[in-house]
Amino acid sequence: MPEYKITGKMKRIIELSSRLQAREPDSLTDDLIDNINSMTITKRSEKRQLCFSSRSSVSTFVIPVTEGAVTGYYFSNPKLSELTGLVPLIIFCHGGGWVFGNMDFYSIFLKHLAEVTESAILLIDYRLSPKYKFPTAAEDCYDALLWAYEGAKYWKVDPDRIFIAGDSAGGNLAAVTAMLARDRKGPQLAGQLLFYPITDCRLRTQSMLNYKDSPMLNEKMLSFYVKNYAREPKDILSPMFSPLLATDLSRLPPALIITAELDPLADDGKLYADALNEAGSKANALMMKGAYHGFMPFRNATGRLQGECAARQFIAGRPVENIQLITEKELKRQKQKL
Repeated sequence: MPEYKITGKMKRIIELSSRLQAREPDSLTDDLIDNINSMTITKRSEKRQLCFSSRSSVSTFVIPVTEGAVTGYYFSNPKLSELTGLVPLIIFCHGGGWVFGNMDFYSIFLKHLAEVTESAILLIDYRLSPKYKFPTAAEDCYDALLWAYEGAKYWKVDPDRIFIAGDSAGGNLAAVTAMLARDRKGPQLAGQLLFYPITDCRLRTQSMLNYKDSPMLNEKMLSFYVKNYAREPKDILSPMFSPLLATDLSRLPPALIITAELDPLADDGKLYADALNEAGSKANALMMKGAYHGFMPFRNATGRLQGECAARQFIAGRPVENIQLITEKELKRQKQKL
């Protein structure tokens, strides 16, 4: 088993993450899951460990989906639209193993990401397992994309710059949504931004073996998530469950995939990027050394600054193959040398 070097700051980050995501699957009751998903982050000490506050405002919408409705949280900065005109729209599918989804936690993160990327972000509170099994979450995210595409004209966002994004299981849903948009002749997406996604739910990669006891996400939790999302074991072989297993990955929007070195899902992102490129779709997988799964929302986590810079480059329209995992300061120095 690899030896982890966790700093004092990282220990506090892990403690906060553990409150939002239960660590022992056997202890997860329906009531506990509901409590975790609905808790609010009120302590200033906890908020300081998350991304900085921002000037983005939030609006909520009821989004009609198949046999129901979900909530969408729309983060935007009206002053930015006044200054720049139409802004990009990122439709974000949250992580949490298709089981968890704390909107307070993600709101803090995505308000900041909207400011960093100079975009509007629509967070989809899709229906969760185990109450709603596969493929409900994926269909909810696709229905939300259709709804958002129609609403773009009212939000001062650019209909030609709509991105799908997500982290972890949300990265899985974002990848699946991009495939559904292609196969169902849905909206043309400008790109897909995937943070440490799970793309092969068979859980057989080398990184899964190397980091099966990673402090932020372990094999036991991943198995729990997959089991709860699936209706039956064979579901994991569906491309809508494991997008890496799709037989056709051509004609998909450019994909920027950001992975963490010390993560059981590290290979999922790299293998998916390789498969996309082999199929003729453009993809770039960037691995952050020394980073753990789930690092993006945490202010002091290794890799956050580099991940934000890469996301900003991508949303701004830089070709995906030219994007680097560097900080804004390093990027500015590069531009000054040109």
